[in-house]
Amino acid sequence: MSTVTKAVVFHTSTSSSELDCNDDDVVVITHSKTGANCVLKQFGAHILSYQTSSGKPLIMLSKDAIMDGSAAIRGGIPLCFPQFGQPDKSYPQHGFLRRNKWRVVEGSQFDTDDAAGISLELELKDVAVARGDGTWGSDTNLNCKCVFTVKIDGNSMTNTLAMENTGSQAFDFQALLHTYYLVANGQALDQNFCNVKGFEGYLVDDKVSGETYTLGSDPVTIPEIIIDRVYTPPDGKIDLNLTIAAGADNLIELKATGDVDGTKVPVSGVVWNPHKIKAEAMGDFGSDQYNDMICVEPGLLNNVPKLEGGKISTFTQVMTSI
Repeated sequence: MSTVTKAVVFHTSTSSSELDCNDDDVVVITHSKTGANCVLKQFGAHILSYQTSSGKPLIMLSKDAIMDGSAAIRGGIPLCFPQFGQPDKSYPQHGFLRRNKWRVVEGSQFDTDDAAGISLELELKDVAVARGDGTWGSDTNLNCKCVFTVKIDGNSMTNTLAMENTGSQAFDFQALLHTYYLVANGQALDQNFCNVKGFEGYLVDDKVSGETYTLGSDPVTIPEIIIDRVYTPPDGKIDLNLTIAAGADNLIELKATGDVDGTKVPVSGVVWNPHKIKAEAMGDFGSDQYNDMICVEPGLLNNVPKLEGGKISTFTQVMTSI
């Protein structure tokens, strides 16, 4: 495990390139026993890539991502907290975790036969960007600390976001891991090779059409327009368990769990792909890269209890190449 000045990051399903980064901002995690590796930036605690022991990349990064800290990074795994989207207009979309530099937790790095990993932390007092002028502004009575832990082995990566209320006043929150999966061979729009199974029976909120409905037995696929849908679990469904087809011979098992002060809470999911028109309109995203990705984003979005003072919420996703 080391920090380096350059790291190979896979941008599309057909090419890769070396990304120049500042020495103190890039962390490479390598599992010595298997050769699996993960690259992340301390800015945003942002995962840029994960490759299995066989060299298969699972994560997609935009070739035009802004990497100088002036904006959130497009692609990889952006962290969303205390909100997803912008239900609270007093501070920016998706919150402040992805817009600030985190620090490595001293002594957290490890590399054993079973796995390798690291933890990063961010306290509210160190949040310089994206706090807004309302709920989380500089004069707020709220306080929090977040710790993001990454663990890898030969064929899986585990991401855990721990959110602690370090103040005395309870607050509402959402949390989401905005994961961009790399779709092999540019097959994102091919429904035979790119789809998501496991959302059967979930309530669908289609942000494009405005429709709401309960999903039947068909897998989720990318239509001929942008897809932006929130999947809310039915009563009694707590954990999220999905199978993602991300191109030919590229299956990923995704499991996500969450709790607030030890009590499990239901995990929702979001599926997003910008498609051609929106991709062309984004300055930090290749105009054709919608063919190379599908976002499958587990989140604590609905029926999440307030986080009381001194309490912790944890949210974990495990992706496994199968």
